[in-house]
Amino acid sequence: MAGLANKHGGDIYTDGVLKGRQILDFSSNINPLGVPGNFREVLDEIYREVVRYPDYKYRKLKESIITYIKTYYGTNLDMDEIILGNGASEVLDLFISSVKSIGIIVPSFVEYEEFALKYNNKITFVPLNDEFSYDYILIRESLGNLEGIIIGNPNNPTGNLIDRKEFMGLLEYCEANNKKVVVDEAFIEFCDEENSLVNLVGKYSCLFIIRAFTKFFGMPGARLGYGISSNKELLKKFSSSQLPWNINTLAELALEKSYEDREYINKSKEWIKEELPYMLTKLKDISVISRVIPTSCNFVLCELKGIDENKLYEIMLEKGVLIRKCSNFKGLNDSFVRFAIKSRELNNILLDLLREL
Repeated sequence: MAGLANKHGGDIYTDGVLKGRQILDFSSNINPLGVPGNFREVLDEIYREVVRYPDYKYRKLKESIITYIKTYYGTNLDMDEIILGNGASEVLDLFISSVKSIGIIVPSFVEYEEFALKYNNKITFVPLNDEFSYDYILIRESLGNLEGIIIGNPNNPTGNLIDRKEFMGLLEYCEANNKKVVVDEAFIEFCDEENSLVNLVGKYSCLFIIRAFTKFFGMPGARLGYGISSNKELLKKFSSSQLPWNINTLAELALEKSYEDREYINKSKEWIKEELPYMLTKLKDISVISRVIPTSCNFVLCELKGIDENKLYEIMLEKGVLIRKCSNFKGLNDSFVRFAIKSRELNNILLDLLREL
């Protein structure tokens, strides 16, 4: 049945492909510029590479990450400060498996709770404030009996960023009290570089940053993510529990070539700087939207009026557009939906359909 809640965006199959529908996917927060040109140009290399096993230490892949982080974030990393995963979710799973109690901001990415339940962790939910921003006092108070906490930067589905000054105070407390902090930066490339906290890794051994390669570079099918931490013993422990060759040759080559594609990176930055304020402004004029939550990245959370998520989902689906219902985010109800930000042409298609309601 169409309209059933799905824990992720990007399910173009259930109500789309498998029913013969052409779908515009506004539920998945992927760069609409597509695959970087540098990678498309070297696809022939895959045929030469797949006949060999990948380097089980992934040295060239890690060097690409080190160079990228240095170039765009001004931070030096060592190879043993990086752990690779088959998607950022694998790295997240490793972190959550290392604690018995954890704080989870709500609303936030639904897999945080799912992984915690998988390991029977004690969970404390810490709500955002009424403006959907972080309440650092409440976060600090909640940490008392917890081993760690997960915070999005930016947070999904709200798009709010971490305040560096407030967060450093939290890190000081966690460092002094042996508590772990994981910052999920899966969407940070859609924001200005200074918003990343990767340059704090060397100062705080309690800090563990997760990155997703595939969001910004438009390749969700190439599963690859990584974690960064100066706690080398923790990363070594994580690595020992991973399966060998967890990154395939396609994903490895995709990252290496895409991280070198400055033209694509710059073009993507220009796109989001143009389309983000455009969408925020236009969505405020839609009659069925009562509130547009301020965001810093490539998706926007909206509160509805006079219509719920299921009705809007069905209407948009009939018109060939997939949106993200948000009632399965803890802390939200069926009056919230999330829209990905796409190209100007596709954004206008969405806006025109919403204006018809």
